[in-house]
Amino acid sequence: MAELTYESPTERVLTWLEASTLHIRFNNPARHNALSVDMWEAVPALLRLAETDERVRLVVFSGAGEKAFVSGADISQFEDMRAAQEAVTRYEQMAETALMSILNFSKPTLSCIRGYCIGGGVNVAISCDIRIAASDSVFAIPAARLGLGYRYSAMKNLVDLIGPGAAKDLFFTARKIDAAEAHALGLVSRVCAPEHLPALLEDYAAAMAANAPLTIRAAKAITAEILKPSTELDLALCQQLIRGCFDSADYAEGRKAFMEKRKPVFTGK
Repeated sequence: MAELTYESPTERVLTWLEASTLHIRFNNPARHNALSVDMWEAVPALLRLAETDERVRLVVFSGAGEKAFVSGADISQFEDMRAAQEAVTRYEQMAETALMSILNFSKPTLSCIRGYCIGGGVNVAISCDIRIAASDSVFAIPAARLGLGYRYSAMKNLVDLIGPGAAKDLFFTARKIDAAEAHALGLVSRVCAPEHLPALLEDYAAAMAANAPLTIRAAKAITAEILKPSTELDLALCQQLIRGCFDSADYAEGRKAFMEKRKPVFTGK
């Protein structure tokens, strides 16, 4: 079977596979990586390929250049895409599809943030499992200054991550916060000096490459179940995922490596 290749449908999204990490980089630096229609549309197709690619252990989202991760939606397209009701519906569905493709992706996802992370950039980041940021990053959700309505899914992701009080603070005021406050709120997991961000990212990529994929995927899926209302909780799925780990060749390899005092080699099977 031929290996999958990753080709972005737009030059505004760059993608490449580096060892077991798939990189998806927003590449619109002239507009501080503001998300245009073609950028939103590129994400789901790339993740569909990565879902079945056994080489991929981690997907990393980043922004081109040093000034921005994503500075929001490309408002130059708003008159075309959001002026009429039909266009609003199409735009919202497109963004929702992209963000849900990240949120529902079964493997780990990470946002590597430097510079502006605004509006839609925050939505991309909080759809990922992990967020790391350079200390010069700036975060804001300026919807209230633009008169935009926010989708339920985006608000829920924010509330689930940082709690309703902090979410309302950021949303109602539309104020900008620095990386230190974002870390204190739990919006990002780790903060480091800009020059150390590549090394921190490499630490995460190495950990994902070395650890057991089935265990990680089970933990991600079970966490999603925990966040559901109790009436929707699928305990049978959780038990199935746990059994899958214990029945796997990776579990046998982990036990054997422990006894032999060596690093395990996990295959995800």
